Amino acid sequence: MRRITFDLDVLRSFATGMELGSFAKAAERLGRSTSAVSAQLRKLEEQAGTPIFRRSGRGLALTEAGETMLAYARRLLALNDEAAAAVHGIDLQGWVRLGLSEDFGEALLPAVLGRFTRAHPKVRIEARIARSFDLLDRVGSGQLDLALAWGDGGALPYGERVAELPARWVGPASGDGFFGATADEPLPLAVLEAPCLLRTAATTALDRAGIPWRLAFVSPSLGGLWAAVAAGLGVTIRTDFALPARVRVLRPATAPALPLLPLTLLRAEAEPDPVTARLAAILVQSVRDALPGIAAAA
Repeated sequence: MRRITFDLDVLRSFATGMELGSFAKAAERLGRSTSAVSAQLRKLEEQAGTPIFRRSGRGLALTEAGETMLAYARRLLALNDEAAAAVHGIDLQGWVRLGLSEDFGEALLPAVLGRFTRAHPKVRIEARIARSFDLLDRVGSGQLDLALAWGDGGALPYGERVAELPARWVGPASGDGFFGATADEPLPLAVLEAPCLLRTAATTALDRAGIPWRLAFVSPSLGGLWAAVAAGLGVTIRTDFALPARVRVLRPATAPALPLLPLTLLRAEAEPDPVTARLAAILVQSVRDALPGIAAAA
């Protein structure tokens, strides 16, 4: 089998187009013409030796080979960008304070810290895992430089929409009979303490659908919430990201529709210092890499 060396510029156009949902938008972002990007995609298929796109209605979708190619393209580009940052920022020094919502702490933080510290070993990071409203307050008061949190950033002026994730009804790993609620037997909810964006989304959806509910369990932490849901005390809403094995997404036909949940990168400053800017870039890319089945916001 002949050895193939994929062109990173071609892979970047491919990955960017899939991220934005449009190769015309990718061409604009990358400073190329649409025809140039189309030529790159043809080259990629030639190198792969198999179709990576298929017709889907009026547009294009990925073949199985295309999905595999996209996963590897993201990994190759991340490693390339990490190497470039390490070479050019080897003397980067300082201190940066990062906050993450509880949903992302355990699942995302190790990868982010690993990538950053390998490239910038002289930078000190202080990380905090907390509720989104707490992170919002701390960024606003200057106690954090960056934070990844649910919501649109409220009144904070420096926020970047990273993705929009569909909310899901979540219950214990076994059992799906929660949505037969009546006035006498309202739907039991397990929720976080207020204020909570997801708690509000759940009660609003149920009220609009005319489904009675009651607060069966209220927790100050995500760990407590998962324990209650796994025990069958009630249902909650979260996203598909990093669900523990002891719970699962519920899909009963009678469950009311839920909104998309904005995930925002909050910054304390409009023009962050190089240390903070670099960590922000790694964080955003790590989020998008971790959400392959969810369209990132353009």
